[in-house]
Amino acid sequence: MKYLHTMVRVNDLEEALSFYCDVLGLEEVRRYDNEKGRFTLVFLAAPEDRARAEEDRAPLLELTHNWDPEELEGGRNFGHLAYEVEQIYDTCERIEAAGVTIRRPPRDGRMAFLRSPDGISIELLQRGDALPAKEPWASRENRGSW
Repeated sequence: MKYLHTMVRVNDLEEALSFYCDVLGLEEVRRYDNEKGRFTLVFLAAPEDRARAEEDRAPLLELTHNWDPEELEGGRNFGHLAYEVEQIYDTCERIEAAGVTIRRPPRDGRMAFLRSPDGISIELLQRGDALPAKEPWASRENRGSW
């Protein structure tokens, strides 16, 4: 068995791509538009996983956009997406500068949580050992649910 992908439904494909690609830094690997089924699938990979994703078709994040409007609820009920980052403080600063709220700040120098525009919980983990505590993160409280 091998991990292939995680699928999340999105309401606004362009907004979702802006978040996952422009803010988080994922890259589009492939796209599939199905006119008969009225949906689009977009497969994304982290930059360090791109070559493997293109060769093995994994690991990927699949964004599923159904063309007909639907109400998406309970984005957190499946758990969360997790990505390892090189420098958690710099990553969180870049994400906040893009207007996204860090809901669980990296107080411990190791872990942070945010949410996509569709309410999907995303965990960021520091690569290797936790970084030393650093302000403003060390004293920042959680913001909403994560």
